[in-house]
Amino acid sequence: QVQLVESGGGLVQAGGSLRLSCAASGSVVSISTMAWYRQAPGKQRELVARIGSGGNTNYADSVKGRFTISRDNAKNTVYLQMNSLKPGDTDVYYCNALVFGINYWGRGTLVSVSS
Repeated sequence: QVQLVESGGGLVQAGGSLRLSCAASGSVVSISTMAWYRQAPGKQRELVARIGSGGNTNYADSVKGRFTISRDNAKNTVYLQMNSLKPGDTDVYYCNALVFGINYWGRGTLVSVSS
């Protein structure tokens, strides 16, 4: 079992920045990939960024060059640095951890970007 707790969401003006954090607890040594997803009401949850245990990353095209995912294995925490935010980035952001093929999710943190 893995528990994930997100923090760092909030309201920001377009062009601003936020950093999301996700702290993992429980069977953290078994975590392979960690990721951030986002979901708007009535829409499918979509991948924002993913980071493997070795530090390899991949991003959704819509956030490339603006968002950076990083991981501190000593603190069992994954971060999402979000720069040049746009109103279209407004969503609930969810942390995800993959453990032996099982997906674990946090409860989400709301990011609102005003124009």
